[in-house]
Amino acid sequence: MLLWHLAAPRDRAQRTRFKIQMHGSLIAILEFALLALTSIFFLVDPFAVIPMFLVMTADAPHAERRHMARRSAWTCGIVLCSFALAGSLIFKLFGITLPAFKIAGGIILMQIGIDMLQAKQSGQRSTPEETKEGTAKEDASIIPLGMPMLAGPGAISTVMVLVGESHTLWDRGIVYAAIIVSSLAAYLILAGADRVRRYLGETGIRILMRLMGLLLVALAVQFVANGLIDFGLLKTPGAH
Repeated sequence: MLLWHLAAPRDRAQRTRFKIQMHGSLIAILEFALLALTSIFFLVDPFAVIPMFLVMTADAPHAERRHMARRSAWTCGIVLCSFALAGSLIFKLFGITLPAFKIAGGIILMQIGIDMLQAKQSGQRSTPEETKEGTAKEDASIIPLGMPMLAGPGAISTVMVLVGESHTLWDRGIVYAAIIVSSLAAYLILAGADRVRRYLGETGIRILMRLMGLLLVALAVQFVANGLIDFGLLKTPGAH
């Protein structure tokens, strides 16, 4: 309260404008946080990984399964945070503009979302050959579970776009926080994969996949639209 009193202007009109600006900033932060968390979590999508995780850890004891789930989640978090940190450098190195990457990311998300709407595993997450190789491994927690099943092309491109659109340290912090929360959720879901599958059943998991797929398709369209607006090929909604 003391900090608020010191920071806020003393003139009544100025105080009103200050409160409106603070309220608008808070809403913008909350909207960006919701966008970052939902988009990253839906693309990590640990529910879709449950069947492969159970197959790859079929002969492992419960403690080993939890250990593999932890390593997979750590791998996912480290990979996504690394690409978030290196995003601007990658753009400069290859001469890629953010609008172009938005459109490319939107196309990737569209493909993943359409596969999820059909309740099937996206080929961008893993191929049958990768799944077979993972089943034969003694420890598949890093590859292919951590990457590319959890941290796949869709999640990587999304965190790079989100960081590219971050204009403040708050926004960047929100993206990293969303990655950490999504990775933690992936660990909890995979560590209790047996219980989650019994509770939701195959039908419940497929329903969740379809719902997430619908939201991803909408997000993909928005990414492409934002890229076209940045290129000046599309007008901003409401603009004349």
